[in-house]
Amino acid sequence: MAKYTIDFQPVGRRVECSEQETVLDCARRSGIGINSICGGVGTCNACRVQIVSGKISKPTDIESGVFSPEELKAGWRLACQTHIPGDCRIYIPPESMTTPQRLQVEGLEISVIPKPTVATYDVQIDAPSLSDLRADAERLLKSLNHQYNLRCRQIDQSVLHTLSPQLRSEQWHCQVAVRGNEIIYVNKAGSRCLGLAVDIGTTKIAGYLLDLSNGKVLVSRGLMNPQISYGEDVISRLTQSMISEESGKQLQSLLVESLNQMAAGMCSEVGAKVTDIVEAVAVGNTAMHHLFLGLPVRQLAVSPFVPVITSALDIKARELNLKFAPGVYVHLLPNIAGFVGADHVAALLSTGMRETKDTSLLIDIGTNTEISLVKKGRITAVSCASGPAFEGGHIKYGMRAASGAIERLRIEGNAVHLQTIDNVPPVGICGSGILDAMAQLYLAGIIDKTGKMTDNYPRVRNGQKQREFVLAENPEIVVTQQDIRELQLAKAAIRTGIQALLNAHHCTDDDVRQVIIAGAFGSYIDVSSAIAIGMLPSLPLDRFHQVGNAAGAGAKLSLISLSQRNLAQKIAENVHYLELAGTPDFMRLFTEANYLGRYRLEDSRRRYLD
Repeated sequence: MAKYTIDFQPVGRRVECSEQETVLDCARRSGIGINSICGGVGTCNACRVQIVSGKISKPTDIESGVFSPEELKAGWRLACQTHIPGDCRIYIPPESMTTPQRLQVEGLEISVIPKPTVATYDVQIDAPSLSDLRADAERLLKSLNHQYNLRCRQIDQSVLHTLSPQLRSEQWHCQVAVRGNEIIYVNKAGSRCLGLAVDIGTTKIAGYLLDLSNGKVLVSRGLMNPQISYGEDVISRLTQSMISEESGKQLQSLLVESLNQMAAGMCSEVGAKVTDIVEAVAVGNTAMHHLFLGLPVRQLAVSPFVPVITSALDIKARELNLKFAPGVYVHLLPNIAGFVGADHVAALLSTGMRETKDTSLLIDIGTNTEISLVKKGRITAVSCASGPAFEGGHIKYGMRAASGAIERLRIEGNAVHLQTIDNVPPVGICGSGILDAMAQLYLAGIIDKTGKMTDNYPRVRNGQKQREFVLAENPEIVVTQQDIRELQLAKAAIRTGIQALLNAHHCTDDDVRQVIIAGAFGSYIDVSSAIAIGMLPSLPLDRFHQVGNAAGAGAKLSLISLSQRNLAQKIAENVHYLELAGTPDFMRLFTEANYLGRYRLEDSRRRYLD
């Protein structure tokens, strides 16, 4: 039996496959997660892939009914219908990946020439003698400046506390980390020079450990933001922080301790010490930024929602109780205004939105969603309180994206086809599954345009206080009428933000040529489901691009490149902030955006496209 090689991208896996196997069969056997709600019989159309190069079988009748002639010519196929008679390369788009696979493909990877703010130098120092009685600090500075033609003038105070015994134990040969004109760390010669980039989300934290010498990501890790125990949304946490000074300190210490544990764990994974971290960059929305720094938040929590500071900051890690090298700085990218923070600046940076020539939207979906519209070089941003529903919060059987979570579903007749993470029996439903459920219930006529659940379907029943739809029976998992209302509020917040930006720029939906969807949840959603319920404008699917954690990508760029860090500052200075609640006709926009379906909002009124 002939064997051929499939190069699966962007997951970077090369696997052998026989001509008798479908591409889907080969992927499954090799542990590559491709969506297939129907089990591989060609009815769900969830396993779309693109053949980039190589030979493939002729399109089946099913594929000819799914793809246009132009799409087929471009190599788009269904993995469950396609066989290969030779070596080929296949691209799996984000929407066709299962959640575990998408977690491996974290987001944008942009190559830049590394030029970090911290440089390291191996220095050989003359030992003191009766004829050379210079102080150790002056001796180190002169040797460093002479050997590398530098003008370094000062040494961090904490470095001075250990400098003398350290120089002697290393026999006057050491590595020096320099930031600007300051020595921030003295280490053993030849030590690693590591950097940490962190995206502090309302719900999740993403960390990336990089080698600053080449910009390579050594390890990445994600964890839940421990502050979630004080509230799932930013307002709840700000309110908690305002109760007392002690409450604010507790929220800060929870976050800092998690970052210390994350950093130590990642360093251990690559055989390094946490004190090998000589620079860090942190991004987050304005609320996370203030809570991380322990800044006052009362003025941020009430109208007109004014932050303490928006400019970039450089703060010694020790002032935040971060256990890095003694004199290390944490750089915080600039905020914009209100709740549009440094994370959105980082996303704008990594996606190159500033240079785009087409009218474009950047939507960073999360518990707090930030949206920017770019038109002719002008960027306008809004913040939307989309809430925790798409993270599984306030949903009866909602859960995080973990094993057993329903992540995809389709309704066909009286049957519900489910796909769970790890293909194990369902135990709950995560964000992408919740969005699918709402779209499928609407398309099947089980809920109407107002979100009301009807009783004309076999799986609809009257619960204790409300109607509910049975997704699975063993164990029982349902979607309730209240779940639908929670989802409506979340999707309405996002659509209102989009429409407010369009109105501010005198644009229509059709003027938007590109929609970039970022954020953890945004990477996992089925865009067609989001369009079906009216969360996103009804545009051709090829205008949408899911890019993963763009904020984390921007934080990494700012860590390894001083020019990128400076560009982030310019982006923040040139973004116009739109306070959503203060926009004309806000309440009417929000009311109309609560309705389901494919529609246009014209003069703040719906025009259905169905």
